[in-house]
Amino acid sequence: MSTLGRVRERALTHFGQGTESAKRTLRRELLAVRGRLTADDVRESAQALARRALELPELARAGTVAAYVSVGSEPGTLALLDALRARGARVLLPALLPDNDLDWGVYTGRDDLVRVQHGGRMALLEPAAPHLGPDAVTEADVVLLPGLAVDVRGMRLGRGGGSYDRVLARLESAGVHPALVVLLYDAEVVGRVPEEPHDRPVDAVVTPSGVRRLPGS
Repeated sequence: MSTLGRVRERALTHFGQGTESAKRTLRRELLAVRGRLTADDVRESAQALARRALELPELARAGTVAAYVSVGSEPGTLALLDALRARGARVLLPALLPDNDLDWGVYTGRDDLVRVQHGGRMALLEPAAPHLGPDAVTEADVVLLPGLAVDVRGMRLGRGGGSYDRVLARLESAGVHPALVVLLYDAEVVGRVPEEPHDRPVDAVVTPSGVRRLPGS
């Protein structure tokens, strides 16, 4: 069994811990596995992920898609961003604010992305100014979410910064219901992830091998 497969099998074992501790443990394991992926692994997965995501009817008819630029060993998104833009979709990308909330700007091509260092964190590729404000995400027909895992109920495990919790709360407050889609590697779809009251389910997960609809839909 692969290392990711073992993490997947152990996902239920962390529930004897408190929720936050269980989340930290699972995040650490998943990030360690991602850290061992090669550049070729990430590149090949990104091409497959883009092909699979473009099969989603929600993306085919979306006028505006809120997405993100992958970093490091995350499932790659740039091929998907370029394909969506070529289709005529308006693609919004996040810019991290000092309080961990997200501003948004329009994706106009890879050459216009700006590398921004946020403190001691990994540098992020963000859209160039001008930005549209945090509420711009409420205009999206589809929101593509980063994550480390999702379970069969649609509950997503993020990195713990809270940025996308704010996005989901903002969508709920605005009374809008875009399709919520998380992009992952195949083995990161697990039986169960720890959850807290503020966590919200997603509608679908896209991995390099296909699309899976979740109860959130």
